Amino acid sequence: MLKLHDFISKLILDLIDWVYPLFRKFMPLQTFRYAACGGGNTVLDILGFFLSYNFLFHKQPIHFGWLTISPHIASFMVSFCVTFPIGFYLSRYVVFQETAVKKTEQLLKYFLVVLGCILLNYVFLKLFVDYFGWFATPAKIVTTFFVVIFSYTSQKNFTFKSTQSGDLESM
Repeated sequence: MLKLHDFISKLILDLIDWVYPLFRKFMPLQTFRYAACGGGNTVLDILGFFLSYNFLFHKQPIHFGWLTISPHIASFMVSFCVTFPIGFYLSRYVVFQETAVKKTEQLLKYFLVVLGCILLNYVFLKLFVDYFGWFATPAKIVTTFFVVIFSYTSQKNFTFKSTQSGDLESM
């Protein structure tokens, strides 16, 4: 299993680093890796949200006895279940490799940041869809913009904070 993990992370890194020279003038390597991995995971998140909202829940509320969940919140929860583990893997093994923090500690910190992301997703989706009357998928896209800024800043400075004096930002 370890060999498969090494192969996958090396393949992703090689692909991202192969494209990086086109962006070298605009951003450091670590930021580009985060943008590439986060961008891919974000596309997966929005696609999962769209498919869940339109085809799994058919834009209808989900009823669990006394609890009713709106379709846009339920769709967010489905896409989150897919993108959370993928996002952690990409952050740990592709973007922020230079950290010496134990995986379990990182997972806990990552989860705490993700809880903040969940809260932001919930608040913005409720605001945009329920109060402003926006369509769910465009609301999710705008919400993602705010969540990505929060997530990158938190992951870089909290979850995967480099323990080395110099990191990839200086490359």
